[in-house]
Amino acid sequence: MSIDKRKSLWFVGAVALLGPLAVFSGAPSASAADCGYLFDDFSYSSSSDSTLAAHGWTPRSYAGGPGVPGATWSPNSITFPTSGGQKVMQLTASTDGTGAGTNQAELYSTQKRYFEGTYASRVRFTDTPAGGNDGDHINETFFTISPLNGDLDPTYSELDISEYLPNGGWGETGPINYQTTWYTYRADPWYADNVHSEQRSSLAGWHDLVATVAGGHVRYYIDGVLVGDHSGKFYPRQTMTINWNLWFIDTAAHTGGLSTYIQQVDWVLFAKNQALTPAQVTAKAAAYRSSGSTFTDTVDATGGCTSPTTPPTTTPTTPPTSQPTTPPPAGNCATAPEWAFATVYTGGQTVKHERSRYGDPNGPASGEGKHLWRARYWTQGSEPGWTQQWEDLGRC
Repeated sequence: MSIDKRKSLWFVGAVALLGPLAVFSGAPSASAADCGYLFDDFSYSSSSDSTLAAHGWTPRSYAGGPGVPGATWSPNSITFPTSGGQKVMQLTASTDGTGAGTNQAELYSTQKRYFEGTYASRVRFTDTPAGGNDGDHINETFFTISPLNGDLDPTYSELDISEYLPNGGWGETGPINYQTTWYTYRADPWYADNVHSEQRSSLAGWHDLVATVAGGHVRYYIDGVLVGDHSGKFYPRQTMTINWNLWFIDTAAHTGGLSTYIQQVDWVLFAKNQALTPAQVTAKAAAYRSSGSTFTDTVDATGGCTSPTTPPTTTPTTPPTSQPTTPPPAGNCATAPEWAFATVYTGGQTVKHERSRYGDPNGPASGEGKHLWRARYWTQGSEPGWTQQWEDLGRC
């Protein structure tokens, strides 16, 4: 999405490599029972291939942001050539320096159904155009996102797993790459509430991009190296779509005639309710490939992994620095207060709440009735029943 990092309210620098992540408590390992996976190696003929839609992908065709006003988003900008002996998904974007002469590309999952677990994609970034003069403020991305239901929507969730700007943009010189985890934003006047990490070096070539959403933390990896660890209120609060897009931040740096850029995607993998290590991701993708499987989708399958219960291994970035030494006694449905979005809860506190149907507290209720919930650790703005910060103590 179109953002100005200079106006972000939070910043986290790149962090050092940590140890491997555990699979969620109560969930099988990556080699055990199927917890729910999506894998696609993009073996399609074109953006109009009926199998592409049947597998849950939509090439963008509607107008609007992000990017250059008046630009076209065309399904024809999504192709599936062969690279290194494998089919890949290719996004192509071009500009002549005008809105009418700018074409951008995006592919996204049709359904908003991805939440906690592991997101991974093998992506080829490029530093130079395939044709024309270099220097445009191009953005090459892999991200997940939910709709913004009004200004400063407190349930908004977005993970920019990579936004690569080879020539800079947003007032920055390139190359620069961002990982950004969003709490919310307002478009006019612009107000961004997020946290981000960044790398200031070229990422031209193929890279394995991994993000794990587990235990109150979103951890970002590039080629097995941990480059960002975001937590606190920025942890996602609802299901999201999976997206890639290639677009121009502006045309201020454009020179000459038409310039054309490409971005390629080899495969995508989502592991539901599992925090896979980058090595496990690579092995899982290779296993699909070696078995001849070009597509699998068991994300909505019943059984397998349960909701995650493992607390974070480190203190979230935004909670108070001191924690109560003795958690408050658990309440019951008669004494526990109703859960409130804006209230801060610490480990051991209890509330009663009927979770929403779609992960939006302002949306319809699930119909499951109120349950008693106990906070596992500091939390604010995380809905019981949708986020692992809460332990379900049973129906009231």
